[in-house]
Amino acid sequence: MTGPRPAVAATRLAVRAELALLPQGCTVLVGCSGGPDSLALAGAVGFEAPRLGIAAAGLVVDHRLQEGSAAVADRAAEQCRELGLDPVEVRAVRVERAGQGPESAARSARYAALEDAAERLGAAAVLIGHTRDDQAEQVLLGLARGSGSRSLSGMPRRRGLFVRPFIDVTRAETHAACTAYGIEPWRDPHNEDVTFTRVRARSFLGTLEDELGPGISGALARSAEMLREDADYLEDAARAIRPQLGQGPWSARAMTDLPRALRTRVWRLLAVEAGSGAGQLSAAHVESLDALLTSWHGQGPLNLPGHVLARRSGDQVTLERVRPLE
Repeated sequence: MTGPRPAVAATRLAVRAELALLPQGCTVLVGCSGGPDSLALAGAVGFEAPRLGIAAAGLVVDHRLQEGSAAVADRAAEQCRELGLDPVEVRAVRVERAGQGPESAARSARYAALEDAAERLGAAAVLIGHTRDDQAEQVLLGLARGSGSRSLSGMPRRRGLFVRPFIDVTRAETHAACTAYGIEPWRDPHNEDVTFTRVRARSFLGTLEDELGPGISGALARSAEMLREDADYLEDAARAIRPQLGQGPWSARAMTDLPRALRTRVWRLLAVEAGSGAGQLSAAHVESLDALLTSWHGQGPLNLPGHVLARRSGDQVTLERVRPLE
C-alpha cells in the first residue's frame, strides 16, 4: 500500500501534532485565502480532524481589494469543501485603513472576521497557514524595523485561539502538497507587488539563499524560536515587577536601578496601562521614555499614542492620558 507523498505527509503530521492537543468533539476553524499554504492546511485538517473526532470548518475572507475577489473567494470555499471542511463560509469584509498600512489594515479585518466566526461556531482553535518561510520573512522585517527581540521573535506557534501548524513546514512543501491533491491554488498578484514590504523581504531572502547558501530561512526561524523564549521570560519578569512599583508617579532613581532589559518592558506596560495601544507603541517611543531617566536635562513632556503624556519633574515620572485638543 502506497502512503501519502512526502509533502502531504509533512503537512498532515504537523496538523496532527496540533489537533492532538485539543479535546475530542471540539470544532476547529481553518482560515483559507485560496493560496497554496492555506489550501494545503485545509487538506491536512480535512484529513486528520475526523480521525481525531474533531469537526473542521473553514472561513474564506474576501477583502474586496481586487477586482473579481468574490469569485476567488467562492472558488476557495468550494476547494475547502472538496478537501473535507464543512461548513465553509465566505465572509466579505471592509478594510478600514484608519492610519494603518494596507497590509496591516487587511490583516486586522481578516483576524476580526476569523475571531467572529470562531465565536459563532464555538471553535477551540483557529488554524492559519503561515509557513517557515513566512517566519523567516517576519524576522527580516523585524531586523529592518530595529524593534528589538520581541519583533525578531517572529510569529508564535500558538497565541490565544490562533494556531500555526505549518510554522516548521516550508512553502515548497505546501506547494507540493497542493500538486499532490490535484488542486490549483490562487496566485495572489499582491505577492508579486514590490510596493509591499513583505514582498521585498521575500525577494531579499531569496537573494540571501543564493549568496550564502540554502538553509537561511530555517536558521532565521530557529533564531526566532530562541528569541521568543528569551522575550517571554523577560516579559514575565517585567509583569512580576510591575506591582512592586505601585501607582505613579514613579521614582526615576528606582526605575533607573532596574536592568535595562526589564526596564524597557516595564515602560511598555506602564504606557499601555495609561492608554497607549500596544500595537501603536514603537521601539522609538520606548527609547524616548527611557531617555527621561538616562538623559534627562529638564526637557518637556513626551507625547505617546493614545493621547498619553509622559513627563518628569525632579525625581518623579508620570504617565497620564490627556484630553485631545478639539
